[in-house]
Amino acid sequence: MALREARREDIRRMVEMLADDEVARGREDFSGDMAAYEAAFDAIAADANNMLYVWDHQGAVMGCLQLTFIPGMSYGGSWIAKVEGVRVDRSLRGLGIGEQMLDAMIEKSRARGCKQLQLTTDKRRVDAQRFYVRLGFEASHEGMKINLF
Repeated sequence: MALREARREDIRRMVEMLADDEVARGREDFSGDMAAYEAAFDAIAADANNMLYVWDHQGAVMGCLQLTFIPGMSYGGSWIAKVEGVRVDRSLRGLGIGEQMLDAMIEKSRARGCKQLQLTTDKRRVDAQRFYVRLGFEASHEGMKINLF
């Protein structure tokens, strides 16, 4: 098993995993046209501060996440890393894959000189919150969003 950068042919599988979640089930659609996902993948791939990674298990994509580096004025003008869309295939959860993926993101963030790695998780994802706390993340802020659609 290995973490690697995502490739265009991984898009459908990544979206399948993003959709396999009680919170995101109605939000993602991998049944038809993938053009919007392909455009997003291309935009991420073209941005040196954005990366998509997958966990490759015997040639099959079984985990994914996005890592973004954000320049900031806070913390003395430091860079902040952000992780999004963390998923591990249901059949492999509990085997340490998510932990290994996030450990790798922590190291990549340190190597880039980031002062902080942040992520958000839906309040309804209680198991995910326990997982992140176990890895050393703390719920230090209250996040707020507004839907623009």
